[in-house]
Amino acid sequence: MKAFLTIIMKELMVFLRNTGLVVFVIYSFTFDIYTAGEGIKVTPQNVAIGYVDKTNSGLTTKILSHFHMPEFKPPKPYLNEKALKKAIFNKEIMVGFSFDKKFEKTKQINVLIDATTASQAQITIIYLQNILLKFEKLNLPVKIKSHILFNQNANSKWFMSLSELMSVIMMLGLILTAIVFVKEKERGTWDIMLLMPVDSKIIILAKVISQIIILMTGTIVSVGVVLFLFFHVPMNGNFWLFILLTFLFMLSVSGIALFIAAVSNSVMEVSQYTVMLMMPILFLSGAWTPINSMLPAFQEITIFSPLRYYIDGCESIFFRGSSFMDIWPDFAGVFIIGVVLFWYGFRKLGKLF
Repeated sequence: MKAFLTIIMKELMVFLRNTGLVVFVIYSFTFDIYTAGEGIKVTPQNVAIGYVDKTNSGLTTKILSHFHMPEFKPPKPYLNEKALKKAIFNKEIMVGFSFDKKFEKTKQINVLIDATTASQAQITIIYLQNILLKFEKLNLPVKIKSHILFNQNANSKWFMSLSELMSVIMMLGLILTAIVFVKEKERGTWDIMLLMPVDSKIIILAKVISQIIILMTGTIVSVGVVLFLFFHVPMNGNFWLFILLTFLFMLSVSGIALFIAAVSNSVMEVSQYTVMLMMPILFLSGAWTPINSMLPAFQEITIFSPLRYYIDGCESIFFRGSSFMDIWPDFAGVFIIGVVLFWYGFRKLGKLF
């Protein structure tokens, strides 16, 4: 245990002495996330729609017929508004329309929106308004009554800043953990490390844990300063549930990083492998484009991305106030993929000792 703690402290001191790396980590957890929250916008594609129609009138059919591919999927019918809300909560659909029995008189549409993907939600409302303008020209005035769920102000800054934070965690997790081992190769101290009277498993685990400590510290600071202080992102769920999910995700990322460290001989190679592996994981995670908006084949592939489950779980904790029982599939996904990746990376790097 003493050797384990000593290696952790040694790696933390090495990190703090590397001014460039410290500045890069601070920038990634602060200004990078702030910039993403302020500047990145998202456009809709393949948005899933549901509706409840208690009127069975031709007008509602005409309104729904204007929602078509590629912007929107064919509207899906539901029996009542409770089922519609449940479908939104389970992410089966993003937008729900409710035409009640008074619609013929009031011409009012109740719109329920999952605004955790705030930009797409806003554009959907604008799209609907443009459709209804056509009916006004035909002397068929229709009103919209919106019920925005989970992100009531449809604030895109909340969604983008949180998504960027999760992407930064993955990027730094890959780079920092891999560099810890590759620098030993570059300095020529790898052979010296092999001669240490310490089990190789302890050395690997201690180095990994040291980087997880750095990442967890950066995550907590970023959430407290950037998300809470600057963007006022709500925490509707349990903060410690988010921390636990983040820790499990970091183990998954560490497994990939150990594989990169095993096949890399320089920091340059680490950066190349990181970009090569990180980009497809990001594209298939839902960080930039909602999974429902992807092609069906890509949607199937996303089940192998730990970042998909991490993003889904974190958004549910922050915006939906979900409990562990609500998002246990996300925990299971991160845990199972994490165990497999960490075991494989640990075994791959362990062969070098």
